[in-house]
Amino acid sequence: MRRSLLRAATLTVTTCIALVAVTADSRAQGLIRDTEIEQLLNDYARPVFKAAGLGEGRVAIRIVRSDVYNAFVLDGRNVFMHTGSLQQSDTPNQVIGVIAHEAGHITGGHLAALRARIARDTTRILLTRVLGIGVAIATGNPAAAAAGDELVIRSLLAERRSQESAADQAGLSFLNATRQSGKGMLETFERFAQQEYIGDQNKDPFVRSHPVATDRLANLRDAVQRSPHFPTKDLPALQFRHDMMRAKLDGYLMRPQSVFNKYPLTNTSMPARYARAIARFFQGGVEAAVAEIDALIKERPDNPYFHELKGDFYKRAGRSKEAVSHLRQALKLAGDANLIRVELAQSLLMTEDAAVLEEATTLLRRSLVEDQNPTAFRELANALYKQNKQPEAEASLAQGAYLEGDLKQAKIYAQRARRGLPAGSPSALKMDDIINYKPPVE
Repeated sequence: MRRSLLRAATLTVTTCIALVAVTADSRAQGLIRDTEIEQLLNDYARPVFKAAGLGEGRVAIRIVRSDVYNAFVLDGRNVFMHTGSLQQSDTPNQVIGVIAHEAGHITGGHLAALRARIARDTTRILLTRVLGIGVAIATGNPAAAAAGDELVIRSLLAERRSQESAADQAGLSFLNATRQSGKGMLETFERFAQQEYIGDQNKDPFVRSHPVATDRLANLRDAVQRSPHFPTKDLPALQFRHDMMRAKLDGYLMRPQSVFNKYPLTNTSMPARYARAIARFFQGGVEAAVAEIDALIKERPDNPYFHELKGDFYKRAGRSKEAVSHLRQALKLAGDANLIRVELAQSLLMTEDAAVLEEATTLLRRSLVEDQNPTAFRELANALYKQNKQPEAEASLAQGAYLEGDLKQAKIYAQRARRGLPAGSPSALKMDDIINYKPPVE
């Protein structure tokens, strides 16, 4: 069977800060997408991954929506970072230390027992299994994962303690190679060391998945403090971006009143104003938030994410024509930002103006070249339907459903599309891949 489409499939989104409304339940697990946050995490990870020999673009940072502190890896291609970890980390170095530790797990081959299973499943079903397995590792409860993965989970849990120290040492070597301090890694593990002696039910998930033995912590502390880079501090510009990331997550994921309590009016810093602008929108709508976001834009007119935020507010409020100009400016300033392309295309399509259909289609097709995003596939289908290109629209819906793991619906769309596509065309071959695809058998 042809594998071109199957190889292209990747983990995809359930919640997108810039694209889809955030639900009230911050405990719900899923992946979020946001250009500003992803670019920052990639900047954190890039030198570490390079030092680890993981290459450029081989490993992705996936952001899991969960308010608990945790991070984990389950294969050699993805590091999963909880939003709670980002919101609770005071410095970039603390997050970088966690990324370095997880890179140590990847280079150490600590998850070889699971990779073969994951490699065989390229649809969104992989996301469900990965997050379920992550919960099982974090809680120490194999029943939290799918029944077919229970034996794998038990073996992983048994190996965690011996692997943690090795991941520490590898991660610290990557930090030393990039002339970064290991202090953030040490601070993270010291923070949770005291929980090692309390019952599993009350432990933070990060502790359950990363056991902090006394001798392990002592060895790490000694190695970190002996490093010539121990005193190195994060650059102010990087700390600012970190604070802005935390503010953005707080604004979108916390209740408005909680945001106002955390960032009172007496705090006039830009991150605080960023968080309050978002909370103001969710509390009172566009008009309540515009003055605050306009003040930010006036101060930093070259910041693409302020323009994106204003466009997002208008789009969420159903004022798509007003959203378009702000999203155009955001894309212009951000450059190659596929998620902003998708949001701009969404707003264009919402205007119901036939004159913008071709532009929206071009934006969506371009975004899909590098980012196989099911939201983009659905919006592309919408644009194609409006242009009376039904077979192509059905093909786009098939690919979106396939990436989300809805194989039954994907096959229905693919069969419809296949009847109207030229035989032997690339689109027809992709539909054949979906029609003939069978989930891996355990």
